[in-house]
Amino acid sequence: MPYILLLLIGLAALLAEPSHAQPLPGVAVSWAPEQPAQGSLFVVHARGDAASTAVLQGVFADEPLHFERQADGSFRALAAAPIDAPESMPLRIYVADGRGHTDTLRVPVPVARGSYRMERLTVAPRYGREPDPALAARMSSEAERARTVSRRSHDTPRLWDGEFVRPRPGRVTSGFGNGREFNGQVQSRHMGTDFAGAIGAPVHATAGGIVALVDTFYLGGGVVYLDHGAGLVSAYLHLSGAEVEMGDIVAAGQRIGRVGATGRVTGPHLHWIVRYGGITVDPLSLLQLNAPLAGAPRGSTDLIR
Repeated sequence: MPYILLLLIGLAALLAEPSHAQPLPGVAVSWAPEQPAQGSLFVVHARGDAASTAVLQGVFADEPLHFERQADGSFRALAAAPIDAPESMPLRIYVADGRGHTDTLRVPVPVARGSYRMERLTVAPRYGREPDPALAARMSSEAERARTVSRRSHDTPRLWDGEFVRPRPGRVTSGFGNGREFNGQVQSRHMGTDFAGAIGAPVHATAGGIVALVDTFYLGGGVVYLDHGAGLVSAYLHLSGAEVEMGDIVAAGQRIGRVGATGRVTGPHLHWIVRYGGITVDPLSLLQLNAPLAGAPRGSTDLIR
């Protein structure tokens, strides 16, 4: 049974439990960075007497959190703030102590406003006009296949470990979240980060994972999607070629493809996407998690009883 369904069933059972007379001891919940930005990843920590012996489940922005127990008895999970998140969003953590007692912790997480701009691009005319029904169906099918990879990532155990790495050493040519105007018409928001690169330049996996999708898409051109497990997915678009196949296990930094100019592009580059479940986030926010994941949380901490 898929993880999400199991989680929903489990949460329903937890919420149905009668409240017990003596509540669990306090659980300290914290996150880093202290105020996640719209469209970014952050790290959630839980610790305290109750957390040290409990089973934790959580939800943020309608996505399940995959808490893992750390060596010191605390728990840690990734979470994602959507690009259209309000200024505060509830973090829900469900703490079961193994004796039939369950507490629900609700913590408001402040979200910083993103800073995005409008980009004006000129592309081949066929990419700037409305697609015909057949093309629209193809684009919809390709988008659904990509979404399926993201949904299934919640069923995959965590495969990444250590630091996340840049897929390209080159400069960033277009940032995440900017509005895109193609041939004078606003059509989309740029939901990824573009890196400069000559055709054929190497592209590397940002973290360990399994190759979940390799294909040629209409908009994305040559694509490779990696499932890193525990809800985390990365994708690499406009490739001139892939150097992996579906089902391959890759390591962080491994060469997985080559920069290209395929699909809807203005020139050769790498378009890099990162998602947590169904939430697309700024890929650079993944790299910024290396410090919070390596050490103690630096964000605000609330003691919940």
